[in-house]
Amino acid sequence: MGEPPDDPTGPASPGAFARAWAKAVSGTSYLPMTQVQLEALLQRLTDRLAEALQAEPLDLRTGHQVGAELVAAHIASAEGLGRTVEVIQLRLLRDLGLVGEDVQDRLARLLATVATGYARALRDRTLDEQDAIRRATMTAQAQAERALRDSEARFRHQATHDPLTDLPNRTLFTERLRAALDAPSRGAGRVGLCFLDLDRFKVVNDTLGHQVGDLLLVSVADRLRRALGEHLVARLGGDEFVILVERTACTDDVVKVAEAALAALNEPALIDGHELCVSASIGIAECPVAATTPVDLMRAADATLHWAKADGGARWSLYDAERNRRELARYALSSAIPAALERGEFYLDYQPLTSLCDGSVLGAEALVRWRHPELGELRPDSFIGLAEETGLIVPLGGWVLAEACREAQTWASAGSAAPFVSVNLAVRQVHRPGLVQEVRGVLERTGLPPGRLQLEITESTMMSADEEPVRALRVLADLGVRIAIDDFGTGYCNLAYLRDLPVTELKVAGEFVAGLRAPADDPASRTDERILASLVSLAHALDLRVTAEGVETAGQAERLRAIGCDVAQGWHFGRPAPAARILERLG
Repeated sequence: MGEPPDDPTGPASPGAFARAWAKAVSGTSYLPMTQVQLEALLQRLTDRLAEALQAEPLDLRTGHQVGAELVAAHIASAEGLGRTVEVIQLRLLRDLGLVGEDVQDRLARLLATVATGYARALRDRTLDEQDAIRRATMTAQAQAERALRDSEARFRHQATHDPLTDLPNRTLFTERLRAALDAPSRGAGRVGLCFLDLDRFKVVNDTLGHQVGDLLLVSVADRLRRALGEHLVARLGGDEFVILVERTACTDDVVKVAEAALAALNEPALIDGHELCVSASIGIAECPVAATTPVDLMRAADATLHWAKADGGARWSLYDAERNRRELARYALSSAIPAALERGEFYLDYQPLTSLCDGSVLGAEALVRWRHPELGELRPDSFIGLAEETGLIVPLGGWVLAEACREAQTWASAGSAAPFVSVNLAVRQVHRPGLVQEVRGVLERTGLPPGRLQLEITESTMMSADEEPVRALRVLADLGVRIAIDDFGTGYCNLAYLRDLPVTELKVAGEFVAGLRAPADDPASRTDERILASLVSLAHALDLRVTAEGVETAGQAERLRAIGCDVAQGWHFGRPAPAARILERLG
């Protein structure tokens, strides 16, 4: 029978803390003792710490002695000290059943002396070793020189290798990469990099703890070392590894290395009783030696790694200069949005929403444009996606809402015929707290009546378990604001939201309307017409108005009118234009 589990609400079983301590420091440095001997040593030190914590007065010399004994027992690395401090800080008082601010303060003071004693002992040991070398006699000169060389080699190894996995570290990798690129004999050669990052590694640390995470990294390093022994495999830090592939003949050579690395990690790893499935994403960069630098090659591999992550992970991705150029341009464009808002580079055009019954202008959709100082006029498809990805859609969308309401208020001279303005809301805007307050504030500042504002949301916007956006839209609807579903028919087709949302209008996606440009006897066109007729019938049954988007011809308009569609939007009825043109249409 095994030992009973520790009681999380009371003192642990005897020896539990010493075993936890031994487990924490195992592997941090070479220990010339068995696990049983290590636990016995740490049990003795645990007893001394427990006595010190409860003794009056507090004798801080105990901490110095414990730190020194750890070094004497060869638990002599920064990682060993860090894990010692961590396990004492997290478990000692709990396992001893000691509580109270006083004992916590005593523990903190005692821990400080443990670290001090540890550092002094380590310093003294190093000084003693150096002094022994200095005292070496001339008769032992050869032995002293050999010992010095061994010491230098050891320090060199420590300086150039990762203490956890013993793989080459960033320093050694950078030296090897620079040498591969600088060697004169390789001027006509090629070189490649595989930048590897574990997928969802943070989940392991967060759920199972950093110790399990460290053991997993050791397992990954061993697998990569065995599978790719002929290549330099280095750990850069965290869960990032890099593989240097020298003297490549072509890109395929590096791709084969990446595939071998992924295959090596494919099997589940048994770590501390947990069967962990691990996968990785790899960015590949390969090019002529003469055409790159260490910085450029690393930057290319790093960027490509992010592409592999973005594509779902558990795969490799190959560097593409053109894609990288586009990504950099996208990043530069998204970064320029805040300053462009401040400089007033954005403006709005409006496209009329026209009644199919009598041809009157019922409303106008606000469409944002960007008058970029270098790239010229940019349409929404150039920057809206970027704004949504980065969260900048919130300030940009807020500006569009305020500006559209301000300009729409100028249409009030048309009296009761003044059209409403329709503004698109992005997903982040709909799910953002404070939407109701923002809309109410804009209406109050501009003086636009709520009934002359329509907010357009897409079907996918509402595919969430969060009920707050639905409540916000209901409040806005109660104020009199119109709510429309944009691109209806292209989302998740879950009609339940029509029951829950205060929708007043459905805007049918233009791809259905496009089919009406073909002759009426065309089978595909007839199918689109039946779909549209069904959507119109459904909407009317729910007392909703239907707007058809993308109407470009008189034929489309006539067929839409015949099936009972209420409103049309498209070039046939007017292209996007400044706000003043709406007034001209009304006149």
